[in-house]
Amino acid sequence: MPYRHAQYFLVFVLLTIVVGFWGTYWRPITDVPLAFHVHAFTATTWVLLLMLQHWSIHGRRRRLHRLVGTASLALFPFLIVGFVMIINVAAGRFVAADDASARFLAPSFGLSMIFAVLAYLVLYVQGLRHRRSVRLHAGYMLTTALVLFESPFSRILLEHLPFLVFTSSDFPQRILDAIVLAMAMAIAFSLVMYLRDRRGGVPFLVAAVLMILQAVTMYYGTYSETFRAVFAWYATLPAGWTIGTGFALGVIAAWVGWSMPKAGTPRRVPSRAAA
Repeated sequence: MPYRHAQYFLVFVLLTIVVGFWGTYWRPITDVPLAFHVHAFTATTWVLLLMLQHWSIHGRRRRLHRLVGTASLALFPFLIVGFVMIINVAAGRFVAADDASARFLAPSFGLSMIFAVLAYLVLYVQGLRHRRSVRLHAGYMLTTALVLFESPFSRILLEHLPFLVFTSSDFPQRILDAIVLAMAMAIAFSLVMYLRDRRGGVPFLVAAVLMILQAVTMYYGTYSETFRAVFAWYATLPAGWTIGTGFALGVIAAWVGWSMPKAGTPRRVPSRAAA
């Protein structure tokens, strides 16, 4: 089975989520908005699901692996809903904020989440479609964890490793710099994985391209008056519409990925001896 040591990568991502969001979510967990709970629960559960998938297939527990994979079909729409709810929070803060820092950062946060949703839709659909090709399926599913890496790790950079944010910029630009640096690390990791195996590592190349798009648009999008106007318009939409749209996108992605599989490597069937 490929990626035999992927459990260390997944544990690292899980620890990054806990440490990175400790001060803003886990410690004040009773005082945060509902959107944060939905996003935290679905994203953390997703990483745990990936860990269980890795453990089950490498332990040859194929029935459990299929069962957990089926459960991912039910979880995925709620994962997308969690991202959409964070976009809604960012949009609401953008139109309600009086200080310049919040109005500067909110559009970038919204763009980052929008491209995170896009990345998840693409990677999960491809992971399901390639479920008959073990290396490609495993690669696409593992890369979904990379989408969750940049946000908590950027907080770790700012709070615990500030010397790595070498841009010497001031707040609030420094926050965007830290996020882009965290994305750059995830992109570099993905490209290394791809270069090690250019045929089987295609999922990491796809993830790298998606994260590059996310980084560029997030970093420069806040300077676009057009996007800022669109983001302000988005804030006027009923939450039920946006959340329902996110749930529908998750359902459609799960259906497309499951119902349109790619042909995998054919199994070798021993020929019967002539009678």
